[in-house]
Order: sequence, then C-alpha cells, then structure tokens
Amino acid sequence: MSFSSERIQEFREAFALFDKRGDGNIRVGDLGTVLRALGQNPTEEDVKKIQAELDPEGNNDKRINFEEFLPILERVKDKKPHGTEADYVEGLRVFDKDGNGTISAAELRHVLTSLGEKLSDDDVDALLSHAQMDSGNVNYEEFVRMVMSG
Repeated sequence: MSFSSERIQEFREAFALFDKRGDGNIRVGDLGTVLRALGQNPTEEDVKKIQAELDPEGNNDKRINFEEFLPILERVKDKKPHGTEADYVEGLRVFDKDGNGTISAAELRHVLTSLGEKLSDDDVDALLSHAQMDSGNVNYEEFVRMVMSG
C-alpha cells in the first residue's frame, strides 16, 4: 500500500460515513460516490467495471467492507482529471455565442447530458442548483471553478 497509516485512517472514517447500516460495509452501487468523496476521480466506465467485478449479478446491492475497498482505492488513486480548468472553460466557450462569458443553463444542461461522460438529469440539477445564474445564463468560468473545487 502506498497510503500512510494516517491517510488510511482518514479513508476509514470517510468510508464509515457511507455505511448506512452500521455493519462496516457499503453497497457496491455506492462505490463511485464513495471514491469521489475521498477525492478520487474514476470515470463512470471505471466504476462500472469495478462494480461488475465485485457484483457479477449486476444488481449493485452486494456489500463490501473497508478491507475490500482499500485495494480498489489504491487501484484508482492515480486517475487524474481528464482536463484542466482552462481546458473545460475553453470547451464551454464554444457555446458562448455573445462572447460575454455566459451560456444558457439549458445549453449547459444539454452539453452535460449528451457530450463526453454524460451526466444524469439529477446530477445536472444538483450542479445547476449551486451555479450562479443571471437571467437563465451561467458564467461558465465560475461554473467550472465550482465543479472542479468540489
């Protein structure tokens, strides 16, 4: 393991927050959420692959304990974001028809649900609920900064 004992203890405490039954286990279906809460950045494809390995039946109700989880965390720890803040801003600038630093919330929703690693409508709703809007428009630089800062 390449994590320090202090870091493992931090992970263990965070893992416990997702242990809804108090039995020392989490649902395989919650794996992506737990990994991301611990500061990791696996793609949805990575998460689905790991879930399929852990729960071949695919119902994601199987539960794993921290000792089973730690090697998974080790496996995804080096996954870096696929782009920088500037990359994402540049990608959204394409949709800024007026050149004023904003795009419509509807357009942003379309981009997030249909391009690249597609988000669900619920995920987009959650992101947009935290975004600063002005007349239905979102400042995409602030939006990217907010998303990347967690």
